Amino acid sequence: MGSGMTTADEPLRAIGEIARRAGVTTRTLRYYQEMNLLQPSGVTRRGNRLYSDADVERLQRILELRDVMGFDLERIRLILQTEDRLAELRAEAQRGISTARRREMVGEAMELNARLQYEVEQKLGILQGFLAEIHAKASRYRDTAAELGMNVDDVTTH
Repeated sequence: MGSGMTTADEPLRAIGEIARRAGVTTRTLRYYQEMNLLQPSGVTRRGNRLYSDADVERLQRILELRDVMGFDLERIRLILQTEDRLAELRAEAQRGISTARRREMVGEAMELNARLQYEVEQKLGILQGFLAEIHAKASRYRDTAAELGMNVDDVTTH
């Protein structure tokens, strides 16, 4: 079973093609499968993994969480599981549900959202601490530059 829903006519692509397109190795994709982050939608008779467009989107999400957001794989798994559960709740709600069930689902969605907020806030706290260290160093560099008679306005900053 794949990471997302696929249709019978959706093309499946080989692991090598997906790895090349994403800029990762096939070993990385296998590791993500072992870690239960990404499951291929199909497997050939020879055991070659095949990936759908939904699988590729999930891979892109993993890479975004890893490379852009800086989350470790355990937190990525937690985030993906949370997002998957929220998607399940949305799909169930779209099928039509009782008011009582809707209340249960909204409560669960709120708890899941709070969990995601917590994870992002933890990461943000670490990044803010790191940024504060960098700012403190920049201040010390400016002070030293001024002591040396350097014009600190000539030094470019971003």
